[in-house]
Amino acid sequence: MSPAEEESSLPLPERWPRASKFALSACAAAVAELVTFPLDLTKTRLQIQGEAAVRRDGAAVPHRGMLRTAAGIAQEEGVWKLWQGATPAVYRHIVYTGVRMVTYEHLRDSVLGRAEGESFPLWKAVVGGMSAGAIGQFFASPTDLVKVQMQMEGKRKLEGKPLRFRGVHHAFLKILSEGGVRGLWAGWVPNVQRAALVNMGDLTTYDSVKHFLLLNTTLVDNSVTHSVSSACSGLVAAVLGTPADVVKTRIMNQPRDKQGRGLLYKSSMDCLIQTVRGEGFMSLYKGFLPTWMRMAPWSLVFWLTYEQIRRMCGVTSF
Repeated sequence: MSPAEEESSLPLPERWPRASKFALSACAAAVAELVTFPLDLTKTRLQIQGEAAVRRDGAAVPHRGMLRTAAGIAQEEGVWKLWQGATPAVYRHIVYTGVRMVTYEHLRDSVLGRAEGESFPLWKAVVGGMSAGAIGQFFASPTDLVKVQMQMEGKRKLEGKPLRFRGVHHAFLKILSEGGVRGLWAGWVPNVQRAALVNMGDLTTYDSVKHFLLLNTTLVDNSVTHSVSSACSGLVAAVLGTPADVVKTRIMNQPRDKQGRGLLYKSSMDCLIQTVRGEGFMSLYKGFLPTWMRMAPWSLVFWLTYEQIRRMCGVTSF
């Protein structure tokens, strides 16, 4: 058998390992995103409530907790509005999760040199996780921008304001026409910072906890180990990522002039300073509960789905 024939007879994951892992991680992320999306929408609305930069006249803004916010959206806008912005969110995770998972595995196995069956230094896992998150989020930032702005359309309608977008593709085109290509990457700095922190919590924690359990306990590579590891990763990711997420959401949602410059915040640092001065330090953790309550099941659904899909397709465990 010739080399070409031998290669063509190999299973698809062995012929195109990175493309296969990209596709598998994207599928698992899409499932997790659709299941937990209402919590993401609730978190975004909570992060905008009481925004100091838009209360120039000192008017009070009513605050509602996570459950009342979610119930309010369902009652005032309709149950299906809890999934408003889900389409760009799925697009985002296809790009973001696909890129970050492939990048992390490549960095871990080829660049940072993890040996099979041996412990992996935490600092290497942190470097790999943060790098993979930053790279993945940079490529996915335009889809995240559209998702955040579409999530606020229901609120604008209730306030009597005109809707900005007719759909996902119209949103992309309008943002592009108003701010140019750079406008699609508005807020990318806090977005990338958040993704680096979240991945340090998610990928790094999951990988480190999983292999610690496999090497130091009687647990084997199964759903129990995956569940324990994903629970830890969701909590750490929420604690590390929420402040940057608040800044990212506000930067992306602010109105802009004809040149695409923000009217409320000059930069992510300016947004951070205004938020802490006007609302206090704990305002950086607005939406933490739904963020954590979303990240925990998101991580659980994603990692269990991803590990099982890899196993069924003949790809080695993560």
